[in-house]
Amino acid sequence: MSKKVLILIGDAVESLEIYYPYYRCLEEGFEPTIAASEVRKIHTVVHDFTTWETYTEKPGYLIDAHIAFNEVNPEVYDGLFIPGGRSPEHIRMNEHVPKIVSHFFETNKPVASVCHGSLVLTTVPEHIKNREMTAYIACKPEVQAAGATYIDEMVHEEDNLISGHAWPDLPDVMRLFINQLKES
Repeated sequence: MSKKVLILIGDAVESLEIYYPYYRCLEEGFEPTIAASEVRKIHTVVHDFTTWETYTEKPGYLIDAHIAFNEVNPEVYDGLFIPGGRSPEHIRMNEHVPKIVSHFFETNKPVASVCHGSLVLTTVPEHIKNREMTAYIACKPEVQAAGATYIDEMVHEEDNLISGHAWPDLPDVMRLFINQLKES
């Protein structure tokens, strides 16, 4: 039976952080499902570093959401992937998202978060408190405020939680996530 992966996104999701895991899951023979606030085309963005002190942002490709957050039954999924970009800032405010995320921690299913995806995890502090994780450095205060220990590494794995600093770390994040899915 094929593994089912739930991916939580919203407008302004980082293009590489949705497309890379989505296609990597398809390549593995998994069934990825993209969830958003509603079923529609979602706008992605491209973040890059130039001469600015922070990253720049440009419009990216569109990607289809398959299911709305309020329709998600997390019990049918084997793993959860949370991309970054700016979408975590607003999808974490959706009333269904913390319940969905909690399920994966309560059932010890693999959870992967990249970059600003950590902001979604801060909505369930009871599940990340006293755990180690990494995230984009600008998210360090939120990770620590939620009770987790910020690890200054590009990729970190602790039990069912795999976390990555940013899109260049996707190959290692996905390797660990896929290994956990195959072992579950």
